[in-house]
Amino acid sequence: MRQSINTLIILVCVCVGVTSCAKKIIGDTPLVKVERKRTSDLVSIIDSLSKKTPNTFYSKIATTYKDTNQEVSFKTSVRIIKDSAITAMITYAGIPLVNSIITKDSLQFTNKKERCYVKTNLKLLKQEFGVDFDLNNIQELLLGNPLGYHPQQKYYQIHDPYTYIISSHRKREIKKMERKNFDDFILKYHFSNDSLGIKKIEIENNKDSTFIVINYKSKKYIENYLVPQEVEIQISTKKNTIFITLHYEKIEVNQEQEIYFTIPENYEACN
Repeated sequence: MRQSINTLIILVCVCVGVTSCAKKIIGDTPLVKVERKRTSDLVSIIDSLSKKTPNTFYSKIATTYKDTNQEVSFKTSVRIIKDSAITAMITYAGIPLVNSIITKDSLQFTNKKERCYVKTNLKLLKQEFGVDFDLNNIQELLLGNPLGYHPQQKYYQIHDPYTYIISSHRKREIKKMERKNFDDFILKYHFSNDSLGIKKIEIENNKDSTFIVINYKSKKYIENYLVPQEVEIQISTKKNTIFITLHYEKIEVNQEQEIYFTIPENYEACN
């Protein structure tokens, strides 16, 4: 169980123009109607965002993890080499506890406290979340890029007077999938009201009751890249409900980064 929780934390952490005067009130926040945009224009924005990835990325992230059994806070130092590798070092009270590396076909991590290691692959994500995340998906999540976007796929706009939403399925297809419990994933990209970035991503699979919401609460430009500052993630499955918050405290873009990962000879395989 400890191995499963550690892996889960790592994988998610190493894993965020208005014209009408009509308003809608939710609590104390007024929502203003947005100007209609063509679906093709919104998809073009997603396509452009998906191609804008720095060659290297580093951030120290204050992380909070909560599920039905526990809540823990720690620091995560993340390094990304574009399309190649992601490393994450988890520290608590300044003490390194877990070091990990993800490549296209593997996941490895060491547990300093238990003096043990794990070598596995990304299929573990399918077991934990019911979603086939790969290296690129984790990279997209951490950088705030459109998760799971494929330029060859057809996308549709779900019309909402107060926001822009692009979906992998038509609205009527989604209703049909919900009724018949189809085994397929539904992706929804929610735009910021200026339509220049993605503020929320939803992933849903009714067949296995998997629902993931990634909220990019704030972003900022660094070296002409729009990167997350604060991210909230909720993962609901049949087995668990997980809440994760990420606060990016230090960010480096396209600066030289060294990927270093080794398993000490005296470490044994984790139980």
